[in-house]
Amino acid sequence: MLKEFSLKQFGNLRSLDSEISDSILQSIEEHIKILFLPKNTAIQVDFQHFLLDSDALLFINPKVVIQFSQNENNKEILLHFNRDFYCIEIHDQEVACDGILYNNVFEVPFIKLRDSQSSYMQKVIREIQNEMENDDASTEEMLRILLKLIILKSTRIWKEQHQLADNEQHADVQFLRKFSKLVEQHYKTHHTVADYADMLFITPKNLSKKIGLLSKDTPNDIIKNRIILESKRLLAHTSLSVKEIAYSLNYEDDAYFVRFFTKNTGISPTSFRKQF
Repeated sequence: MLKEFSLKQFGNLRSLDSEISDSILQSIEEHIKILFLPKNTAIQVDFQHFLLDSDALLFINPKVVIQFSQNENNKEILLHFNRDFYCIEIHDQEVACDGILYNNVFEVPFIKLRDSQSSYMQKVIREIQNEMENDDASTEEMLRILLKLIILKSTRIWKEQHQLADNEQHADVQFLRKFSKLVEQHYKTHHTVADYADMLFITPKNLSKKIGLLSKDTPNDIIKNRIILESKRLLAHTSLSVKEIAYSLNYEDDAYFVRFFTKNTGISPTSFRKQF
């Protein structure tokens, strides 16, 4: 089901009703998404495979490609909305999730749920589904309030799971969010740790120390992995030539880009593309 409020769109899809098909996902490629996944769901996010050992929520940026094994017992629920309905970046002061649930360059943003947390989230999702049946002046705002409730609760759970929920760690969380957002914004044009250290007004050494609070990867690994991910997306899902992809990622020497990709993936760009 899709509700439209002028240019604002909010939708709800269920695997149980065979609504989450590849063609439907392509049609909402530009939408921001929240996917509820029951325990034991097998899912592929871009080029990584996961088998969930608990119920979970997955927060999905536009253009991220998801696939899960289809069976008659699938109970995934997908909420999706466009930026006109709710823009994560513009409304970041309200929910403080940018760089954590969305635009997270550290990890695929799964929020694993305990039984009580899962029951709560499913209750909110049912309220959303019920509200989708309404058609009055308050429907749009009610949907937005329920959406923000899921995002706020999930951000809180993420901080607890990463042991960053204490008030004295607020500055650390803000720094990690800022670095994550900067990489997401600039990875196509800025490729070195020094570039991001300059933007954050610290030394590369201090940047590495701060990132070590959350990630086992170094800042250099994080930047490199984000470039590789985009390279894979363009190779798998577009007809751009390797040279055009290299240029779009600010590599003027496509031979250097080929060496960079091959070194970090163990396969050449052309061979990777043939897999798809």
